[in-house]
Amino acid sequence: MKRRVVITGLGTVNPLGNNVEETWKKVQENACGIGPITHFDTENFTVKMAGEVKNLNVEDILGKKESKRMDRFTQFAMIAAKEAMEDSGLDPEKEDTNRCGVLVSSGIGGLPTIETEHAKGLEKGFNRISPFFIPMAISNMAAGQIAIAYGLHGMCSCVVTACASSNNAIGDAFRHIRDGYAEVMVCGGAESCITELGIGGFAALKALSTAEDANRASIPFDKERNGFVMGEGAGILILEEYEHAKARGAKIYAELAGYGANCDAYHITAPHPEGEGGAACMKLALEDAGMVAEDIDYINAHGTSTHLNDSGETKAIRKAFGAHAEKLMVSSTKSMTGHLLGGSGAVEAIFTTLAVQNDFVPATVNYQVPDEECDLDIVPNEGRKAVVRAAVSNSLGFGGHNASIVIKKAE
Repeated sequence: MKRRVVITGLGTVNPLGNNVEETWKKVQENACGIGPITHFDTENFTVKMAGEVKNLNVEDILGKKESKRMDRFTQFAMIAAKEAMEDSGLDPEKEDTNRCGVLVSSGIGGLPTIETEHAKGLEKGFNRISPFFIPMAISNMAAGQIAIAYGLHGMCSCVVTACASSNNAIGDAFRHIRDGYAEVMVCGGAESCITELGIGGFAALKALSTAEDANRASIPFDKERNGFVMGEGAGILILEEYEHAKARGAKIYAELAGYGANCDAYHITAPHPEGEGGAACMKLALEDAGMVAEDIDYINAHGTSTHLNDSGETKAIRKAFGAHAEKLMVSSTKSMTGHLLGGSGAVEAIFTTLAVQNDFVPATVNYQVPDEECDLDIVPNEGRKAVVRAAVSNSLGFGGHNASIVIKKAE
């Protein structure tokens, strides 16, 4: 007998807002969190735009000493986890902490720390770099720090599957509870790579938009799209076994019902042009949830604003959903936040959860020029009040990684 898994807590820091309430309000206002890069001087860069986290006083929340010993991605994860834990009302002292775990991903980890300490090493000698360099830079440290902060002794791990990372983390955490290994999992992802090396690296791949107008940079499904916009931030969800949540009188946002994960096994950076892997992945998620295509009302697409992703994902949705694809609402919230790499799936899972809970579908903002290759109902420019019984959230990553989760109304 498979156990049911519900979502009881949410927390986020992202380009739209520094908590869930502020972020969701911006989503409902069809806002865009993208603007000129301020983290470094872009004079010699072709890429000028990013989705930066704004007006966040990390030291006020985490304390000066603690925050100095964490890379920015870990800071974001800790702040989002604090909000999610408070939101859930969970008290670790009342739980069997051996049955409470953490699965928080990062695609790249502490890139800002690596850059800073490498520069220091070149200037002053490599025996002068920070003793905190390694624990700040490694990708698993957001998960480790969260487990330490709340005394959670169950499985603690970090999935690294590029831009699919946090969807894999959520899906793996879901299975861990459903299969009886835990009652509670803190899961999601975090990323902060808006640095010279991060932007330079993705720009060298020709993956980033070079648009200088914030409203024409991250434009998923638009014919004029020319690359993704880097974002930063974190999303954390508290997953709980249904009976456990019910017994403690927890607020339940929605039910996590299914998970699919597979690989294109096609190319290191390009998705399969016909969307074969993505289609199979969505079918796996539906099958896992015991649902059929017609049960889904909304898809939060990976929708990166690159030519190959958006056309390939459109084909994947048509393959997976058949005739029902015509009735689906499909939007990309990366139009608002940019692409948070390893943190994107988690922030989008929060948007999808709130869409299901509130019967409100987020828009694909800044959409102007239709593309015949992306001919689904992409909810252009204006969010929509509509019944959302169940939704799918997709994440696809370099290396061919695909991950899809199914979220439905809690019954």
